[in-house]
Amino acid sequence: MLKVTQQPDVISFGGGLPAPELFPTREIAECTAEVMEEYGAAALQYGVTEGIPEMRTWVADRLSRRLNTIFDPTEILIVNGSQQGLDLIGKVFLDPGDHVVLENPSYLGAIQAFDAYQARYLTVETDEDGIVPESLERVLEHADHFPKFLYLVPNFQNPTGRTLSAERRVAIVEICERFGLPIVEDDPYGELRFEGDDLPSLVSLAKTDTVIYSGTGSKILAPGLRIAWLAIPDHEIREKIALSKQGTDLQTGSLAQYVFHRYANKRHAFEAHVDRIVETYAHRRDVMVEALERTMPAGVSFNRPKGGMFLWATVEGVDTTELLKRSAEQKVVFVPGVSFYPGRDIHDGMRLNFSNASEDKIQEGILRLAAAVREFK
Repeated sequence: MLKVTQQPDVISFGGGLPAPELFPTREIAECTAEVMEEYGAAALQYGVTEGIPEMRTWVADRLSRRLNTIFDPTEILIVNGSQQGLDLIGKVFLDPGDHVVLENPSYLGAIQAFDAYQARYLTVETDEDGIVPESLERVLEHADHFPKFLYLVPNFQNPTGRTLSAERRVAIVEICERFGLPIVEDDPYGELRFEGDDLPSLVSLAKTDTVIYSGTGSKILAPGLRIAWLAIPDHEIREKIALSKQGTDLQTGSLAQYVFHRYANKRHAFEAHVDRIVETYAHRRDVMVEALERTMPAGVSFNRPKGGMFLWATVEGVDTTELLKRSAEQKVVFVPGVSFYPGRDIHDGMRLNFSNASEDKIQEGILRLAAAVREFK
């Protein structure tokens, strides 16, 4: 797929890429100059592992407002992209053969991070409202080896775009607290809501310190800065993850943190920037859904997520890995769904990214994809 997407006439729905035309390049350049003027060499020097104080305070304040729970800056660890956060969690929690509970399907990047520590997976049934609590309870009751944690993406999940319902959030937190199972709540897309009200975060519902919350600036500013964060209420776990980060890279880059903070702290400009992202992605989602409705043959089903960057489609009776080969000939690509199932046992799904292509390319790409599907129908 990577070879194909390097061709200029290929339309890609495969990557999880933000829209580069929305990056505030001029403002970032101005902020960089301001940071160098104010901080000089200090912005280029080593810093503390947990992150610069200004960045940790900004994250704590923003999460406290968004998630309706109080975070202290000392609970925040700035990491080099949310993928590093997943890797550090795996490093601290997992020994070879340990079990992790996952949604089915689940985020491929998390599977890759935990695979590095030779994890094994217990999968929980999901539907349009996310994890099925009764399935989670059954999995925990019958687990031969009790898992180390539950990993999930509750808002506009990658790959499916589904959102965990409010009722199920309460039930899942209650089940995990009853069983003593930590939760890793990965929320990269929570600020990209197009419609409806925000739902309570799992970390805000927890009565104990069992939830680790992961967030990122990649989807609301720019992924190249590699600024993300873990909110870890449990002091002991936080210390262990910080020590593991020291062994990995000592710290997240100081200059990137200062620049991110400088722009994000210009609250009016930053909020207007996030609003522009949400408006653009919502329109592109609508364009993709309308194109799918108009062009796809019978046997193709898909959802209409209320936010995020992806929607999920299934092609009845078709192995989408084989479909990808055919669609690549039509100069359009996607990610086959099998990659997101830990058991690699379900083959009829595909993840379609709508954030990174223009409206015209979305319409043309779906037209090409529908033509490829018809060859299997």
